[in-house]
Amino acid sequence: MANIIKDQQDILAKLNIHTLNPMQEEAISVIETTTNTILLSPTGTGKTLAFLLPTIKTLDPDCKDVQILILVPSRELAIQIEQVVRNMGTGFKVNAVYGGRPMSKDKIEIKHVPAILIGTPGRIADHFSNDRFSRDSIKTLILDEFDKSLEVGFESEMRHIIGQLPRINKRVLTSATQGVKIPGFVRLDQPTTINYLKEKVVSKLEMRTVISPVKNKLQTLLDLIDHLGDRSGIVFCNLRDSIDQVSRFLDKNKISHSCFSGGMEQKDRERSLIKFRNGTSQILIATDLASRGIDIPELKFIIHYEVPRAKEEFIHRNGRTARVDAKGTAYVLKWKDASLPEFIKNTKVKNISQKAVRKPQFWETLFISGGRKDKISKGDIAGLFFKQGNITKDQLGNIELKQDCAFVAVPKTIANELVEKLNNTRLKKKKVRVTVL
Repeated sequence: MANIIKDQQDILAKLNIHTLNPMQEEAISVIETTTNTILLSPTGTGKTLAFLLPTIKTLDPDCKDVQILILVPSRELAIQIEQVVRNMGTGFKVNAVYGGRPMSKDKIEIKHVPAILIGTPGRIADHFSNDRFSRDSIKTLILDEFDKSLEVGFESEMRHIIGQLPRINKRVLTSATQGVKIPGFVRLDQPTTINYLKEKVVSKLEMRTVISPVKNKLQTLLDLIDHLGDRSGIVFCNLRDSIDQVSRFLDKNKISHSCFSGGMEQKDRERSLIKFRNGTSQILIATDLASRGIDIPELKFIIHYEVPRAKEEFIHRNGRTARVDAKGTAYVLKWKDASLPEFIKNTKVKNISQKAVRKPQFWETLFISGGRKDKISKGDIAGLFFKQGNITKDQLGNIELKQDCAFVAVPKTIANELVEKLNNTRLKKKKVRVTVL
């Protein structure tokens, strides 16, 4: 068994976090001592850590079954929480299971049963129906972004799952929206509510409207991106067709970007986020799927290329910028003859005639066909690039390590040369393929 670490200070030191915010402090003390907790807090405030720290303390290292079950509305959120647990380095096994990837992969991963299981309701219900592990030791149930799970239609799966968990003695339900109706099947009797949504946080978000002289707003979008220069941000669209249209136009104008929508394969969505995180893509063109539950850094701006249909989505999109202490701007693109919905008020018109100086795209992403399961670490990858690739520290960008592969950001100018040097070399004991993603 791996070394077990449950001490909060040790875990925070591993995560390089020195202080918790007031919401996290309060949530940890309440969840530790309470059976049923509702945690309401805006997107991006650190709810994941707030429910993981107190619940990991309850784990029994000698138990060989699942003890904590975390239900989430999307694959992205499942992967993100799994990553946080791994980074905590507690020694407890964790796995995320979700629709859109082969069931065989799940079966292999959960054959050695994890202490913490994270999943989308559909996939977890499937595992339950096929008795792939015991439910007897599941004592903690976390329903993360519960409102979103109801919204995307997971009610019957959640009812089915919760009905088969007789030994739950701790429930935590989180949401980033107010007034969630909690169905009876959740059995959330007399919950303690921690509400940080009421907090009138002084928003550092600026709202600006950019007027398009013609109905087709593509040129205005390009002018705005040129005005913003090299900074990275998300362009939100309502439809997949709009994403395709914007993507073709940005391609033609040599703006580096990735796309992100429900119509894409899980693997492709994940790779889009990797390229966006490591700076290979400057812009992420996305549907509302990217407005919450995905792991991307603080952004300086978002652009509403198409205005969302509902206020909730508008708030969640805007929540991707000006988070916690940072400033950010949300731009609304508007055809001069169109009117905005009433939930978008008091926005100043932005003049974008001035262009910023744009530097050529610096980073490119390389794919490596080996990962954690091959006992490869980030240090091994860095060593390969320094020794055999002959690059300097400044030329090695972000490294993302997955179970079966890895992604490395390197300068675009030397990407192909590095592929020639490193393809089919050995990393630990494995011969790996190295290609441009």
